[in-house]
Amino acid sequence: MCDAGRTVRRPRVARSVRRSFSHRRARGFARRASSATPRGWRADESGAATVVTVAILGAVVALAVAVVGVLGASVAAQQAANAADASALAAADAMSGAVVGDPCTLAADLASRHGAVLVECSIDGPVAIVSVVVAGGPLRTSASARAGPPGWSG
Repeated sequence: MCDAGRTVRRPRVARSVRRSFSHRRARGFARRASSATPRGWRADESGAATVVTVAILGAVVALAVAVVGVLGASVAAQQAANAADASALAAADAMSGAVVGDPCTLAADLASRHGAVLVECSIDGPVAIVSVVVAGGPLRTSASARAGPPGWSG
């Protein structure tokens, strides 16, 4: 069979296919690379969200490091206060006769059990005043405490 008398028509491309490409150009989608930009680069803003995300993550990490530092200082201060209170009470107990031993030696022993170093221990009658230092990493925190009867003026 021969189609000599018939003309063969080319298949038509749907209008929607032709329009979609022209609409992409009109909306600012990337065209073929021009000579001003390296081949394959686009003139649109793809990748901008990645840069913003990395910046936000960096800020969150910096904030977390700062918060951890502040919380570490707070824990060290509380540890120093606890060690000073316990050491002063131990020294006052030794002075009152409730516990046998030297007040400042007992205070130093109790401070070391709390992870602190006894810096000062003074006895004034029934009153004991102690100062301790806690070294937590790069921070050094000090605290002092007094134990004895209320209103004792010495």
